[in-house]
Amino acid sequence: MRETLIIFSRYPEAGKTKTRMIPALDAKGAAELQRQMSEHTLNTARNLKSYRDITIELHFAGGNKQLMAEWLGKDLEYIPQVIGDLGYKMRSAFERAFSLGSKRVVTIGTDCPDIDRAILEAAFNSLSDRDLVIGSATDGGYYLIGLNCTIPELFADINWGTDRVLNQTKAIATQLDLNIHYLKTLSDVDRPEDLAIWQKYI
Repeated sequence: MRETLIIFSRYPEAGKTKTRMIPALDAKGAAELQRQMSEHTLNTARNLKSYRDITIELHFAGGNKQLMAEWLGKDLEYIPQVIGDLGYKMRSAFERAFSLGSKRVVTIGTDCPDIDRAILEAAFNSLSDRDLVIGSATDGGYYLIGLNCTIPELFADINWGTDRVLNQTKAIATQLDLNIHYLKTLSDVDRPEDLAIWQKYI
């Protein structure tokens, strides 16, 4: 059974990534944080791939495929993010993976360093008998979403980047009568006050 892990990331260019961290780290430091957190997430994904047959896709913004491959290695599939809001980007990524034959697809970003192999494993396993898996974030969003078929409604009319994302997604899932599995709640590293979460991984 084909399973795909989609990771959303951005090429670490100063002034264009982790901009909310610039007051604390300056532009170069914020880009370096992006680089480190992306590498950390990829290490976790590769750990899972070492004993589970998953396809890893990295959907990137900024840079280009050559720069991404030089940075993170040639063993991954690099796909430029489509133009649109986060919901459209995720919907498009899911649709692409399913169109290529995947039966279970999980999507994460690189902002949640506490995602580990066990969480990813649980996400994929839960899709054997659930329609939707969600990893809730403490800021009111989610750090992980997984599906076994495309459900476009989950990515429409959401106030992305706000503390309403999770509740809005839950409401849509309830309306659609989806069977949901919830993973444990974790914290993203988005703002200077979140940097303590990352410190334990340095």
